[in-house]
Amino acid sequence: MRSTDKININNIIAAAFGSLSFPWRRFRKTFPLASYISARFITMLALLFLLGLSMFALMALAPGDIVDRMMTQQIMSSAQSAPSASGAKADNAFSSEQMASLRAEYGLDRSFFVQYWKWLGRVVVHRDLGVSLVSRAPVSFLIKSRLVNSVVLNLISLVCITFTSFLLGVYLSSKAGTKLDTAVTFVALFFHAFPGILLLILLQLFASATGLFPVTAYPDFPFSLSPGRFALSYMHHTFLPLFASFLGGTVATLRMIRATMLDQMGMPYITALRSRGTSEKRVYFNHAFRNTLNPYITGSANLLAGLFSGSLVLEIIFAYPGIGRLMYEAVLQEDINLVLANSMFISFLVLVGMIASDIALAFVDPRIRYGSQ
Repeated sequence: MRSTDKININNIIAAAFGSLSFPWRRFRKTFPLASYISARFITMLALLFLLGLSMFALMALAPGDIVDRMMTQQIMSSAQSAPSASGAKADNAFSSEQMASLRAEYGLDRSFFVQYWKWLGRVVVHRDLGVSLVSRAPVSFLIKSRLVNSVVLNLISLVCITFTSFLLGVYLSSKAGTKLDTAVTFVALFFHAFPGILLLILLQLFASATGLFPVTAYPDFPFSLSPGRFALSYMHHTFLPLFASFLGGTVATLRMIRATMLDQMGMPYITALRSRGTSEKRVYFNHAFRNTLNPYITGSANLLAGLFSGSLVLEIIFAYPGIGRLMYEAVLQEDINLVLANSMFISFLVLVGMIASDIALAFVDPRIRYGSQ
């Protein structure tokens, strides 16, 4: 083939790709923010796909499976109750056949790639997350029943952390170098370095020794029985877990806001505002505080998802019926459908949080735009 023919073929291919991408390029030029969000959502779907495939591969590499666990327990119980050794041997033979039958029923005899495609097709086409391999209950029902509890707990913690961090961070930036600032900074560094799991254990020991608070973090009666009494009991039960989460989340955010405010107060535009006679309150809240929102919004992209992931230890220690504890039990039991649905949910929170933070930055800071305007 001559060089001129190669050049013509390359030109034809480039023109074809250019004509195919023209609608997207025009959409991106006309609606830059909408095109940016669309591209991020497409990237999010690709990442979720790869994450699910990785989860199936890791569960396949793990030794044994849920059928081994179920049938081992059955064999042990039957061996203990068997009247003779021959009876136990027959039970073992029957268990081996049953194991092969269950693997075929659950689809565990196929490769993880085939299992993942089957699961993905069921989720996309039928919007069905499958059935728990242990409890045989729908995965969507199990997650929904635990999700509300985790959302309520983490939203309360998020609101308290955000409000207190901004309040103390802005106030301490105006008291930089004073004894109060030094004392609060020392306490913040202490709790920031203190292991969170040890703090939870100590708080539970405190509740057990004093009897002032319950050792479990959830009331022993349903909400429908008495909504008002349930709300008061819920606040009493979750006080210590929320206090531990509050200490762990506030100290890091507080130090970041304080440092950002001090950095902003040393900027030349602050000196110019003060020289014009602008009141100190207006300088703090209308100018310096607004610029403090940028790093907070960027850093808070993973805050909610971090709370959901971090509440795993909290839910286990205080026996709180949340989604983190459900994830822990599913991993121990190797319930692949439940593990994958929980992992996808946490990853979805992380990616959506990043997209939301980017959009919020575009609205808060006029310098950040996704177009040429």
